[in-house]
This record gives sequence, structure tokens and C-alpha cells, in this order.
Amino acid sequence: MDDKPTSRPQRFLIHDLLPSGRMDSTPERPQWQCLASSIDLQELMGLFGNFHDSCVREVHVVTGHFVEEDLTMRVDWRTTIHMLIQRQFRNPCAIELRFEEVVGLRMVPPQPDCVTIIFHAAFFVRDGVYYWAEDGNWTPESTDDGTTWVAARRVYWRHASEWIGPRLRYRTQG
Repeated sequence: MDDKPTSRPQRFLIHDLLPSGRMDSTPERPQWQCLASSIDLQELMGLFGNFHDSCVREVHVVTGHFVEEDLTMRVDWRTTIHMLIQRQFRNPCAIELRFEEVVGLRMVPPQPDCVTIIFHAAFFVRDGVYYWAEDGNWTPESTDDGTTWVAARRVYWRHASEWIGPRLRYRTQG
């Protein structure tokens, strides 16, 4: 049997993955769907209930920078973010978002004794940049420092209902 992966996101290098060639050892995953317009975003928002009663389970960030064995550094401005979001409704109960060519990220961890359930997320495109935020009232001009948000030039999504529960999926090492 061939140990080479059959498919994987183009931005990942072989050393970023598990020995199987995947970030997670689950069977073949659904195909990525490109969000190429405001209509695509609205359809996903409808399918996922505007992210109501959901939470950000995991975030995985990969930059284009790395150091080679000979200690030379490779530099690439492209950054990719994978985000696993789970919710308390079925069909689907989890989705994965992939943001490419990231131009901004703010990750705010949950505070002690604070519930960080998403009631309504913001997801829109402006001037060729796609924005996702856990607060439906968020805009790029917002001064609220307590909101997690991502801004990228390209966004994809796929069903991830088999990734419901506490198990970590993006962990690449034990």
C-alpha cells in the first residue's frame, strides 16, 4: 500500500503532517468548498445557522516561514489558518474553515468563569478580503479587543460532523 497522501492542502509541507500524510488520521475527508462570493457566504451562514450555539474548538496556523536543516530560513508571506467549529445542532454539527492568504488574525482565549458560546457570527467580504468573527456585530473598524476574528483573501469550508467532541484534530504530535 502506498503511504503517500492522496490529497492535502497545497500549503502544507510533508513535515507538517502525521506519518500518514494527514493532519489527522481519520479516513478521507470531504472536499473543500470555495467561498467565492457574498452569496456563498450567506448560504453557509444559513446552513450553519449563523453559527448560533457554536464554539471555536481548534485553530491551527501555518506560516510560510521555516528553517531548513542547514539553518537557512525560507520566507513566504502566505499564512493559512484552519478552524474547527462545533455547534449544538445537527446537519452539520461541525464544519472546518480554511483561510488562505491571511491578512489578519485576533485570537482571544476564553476567560476564566466566562462562557464563550457564539450566538451569531459575522462572515462577509469587503474589498476582496473575507472576514469571519465570533461576534455578529463585529466590523474591521470595531474597537472591541475581546472578539476572535480572521481576515483572508481566500476561504474554504467543508463538513466536519465526524469531528464533534473533545478529541483534538489538528494536533500533529502526541
